[in-house]
Amino acid sequence: MNLLNILAAVLLFGFIVLAHEFGHFLLAKGNGVGVLEFSVGMGPRIVSLVKEDGHYHPKLFARVPEDAIALSSENTSYSWKIFPFGGSCAMMGEDANSDDPGAFNNKSVFVRIAVIAAGPVFNFILAFLFAVVLVVSSGHDFAVIYDVTEHSAAAEAGLASGDQITKINRRRIEGYRDVLLYTYVHPGEELTIQYQRPVGGDWENGGAAEIRTVTLTPRYSEEYGSYLIGVRFSGYEKVHGLGEILYYSLYEVRYCVRSTIDGIGMLIRGQIEAGEAVTGPVGIVTMVGETVEEGRESGMGAVVLILSNWVLLLSSSLGIMNLLPIPALDGGRLLFLFIELIRGEPVNPEMEGKVHLAGMMVLMALMVVILFNDISRIL
Repeated sequence: MNLLNILAAVLLFGFIVLAHEFGHFLLAKGNGVGVLEFSVGMGPRIVSLVKEDGHYHPKLFARVPEDAIALSSENTSYSWKIFPFGGSCAMMGEDANSDDPGAFNNKSVFVRIAVIAAGPVFNFILAFLFAVVLVVSSGHDFAVIYDVTEHSAAAEAGLASGDQITKINRRRIEGYRDVLLYTYVHPGEELTIQYQRPVGGDWENGGAAEIRTVTLTPRYSEEYGSYLIGVRFSGYEKVHGLGEILYYSLYEVRYCVRSTIDGIGMLIRGQIEAGEAVTGPVGIVTMVGETVEEGRESGMGAVVLILSNWVLLLSSSLGIMNLLPIPALDGGRLLFLFIELIRGEPVNPEMEGKVHLAGMMVLMALMVVILFNDISRIL
């Protein structure tokens, strides 16, 4: 993997994090919350636009707080930092009390909830936009059976080519990836499958279909090392019209969210090991770089689709992970805000600060372990 592919992966990851911080920034500005600094990148500042005497002035290698951070909630410094890993949005009164009316801690609980939730929401919006690119280019993977393996569970249950699976154990099925995901998360479990069979055996014959239901149990395959029901699907088909494009783009985001939640559930239940399920920035950059390198052999169009798919996956996953009620993450902060909303008064700031600090320390320790795991896998 060459340096160009690594750089593309780093910039991609940074772009997703930047979109998250931009969500916080827009909602903060829109609700009158003082943003002290919005930065692109991390680490030491290269150049900052600092407002002085009503005008912005560029400053190289600005320091904190003398000349880089505005001392009023009405002024915002904009900085470009040396490492292209996302960005940050520093709000007045976010981590400490402030008497300024524009401080985060002085805004209503609804405003604070909106500002904190905006980061994950923008990740979902970003994921949706790139999902549109994928759907327009590749279409959708309808769960229409192409072939049924002889003597398999599906064959014995009566499933046939042309059948379209619509539900498994009350879970709605939109694409054949939903079938694969469900059987992977629930290995060997009995499945009640609802499907549609086209009248006359052909979907082109007016699209009429009858709804049927069967019950079967997947069988373990030594060859593939997993439980299979014994079907193959037709593949991706083009979708038509703006309504279908938007609908299936939303499906793409929903599928990524569902697979992330299912993965967390498998991790909690001990179905998969943490080392297999959790990948840090180093591992992500490596995987993105490798897929980009492979895609370059097929042309720039393939690279664009690969990067779009990574943005969809990573941005939606980041949105979900940040909504988990873990201290120091957006979800942990939202939990305290919802408690305040229910109680009618805020949680003791000192206690909340200690909880978030402890959470940050645990997350940092976890990141060290994940980093070590990523490097071990690469080596």
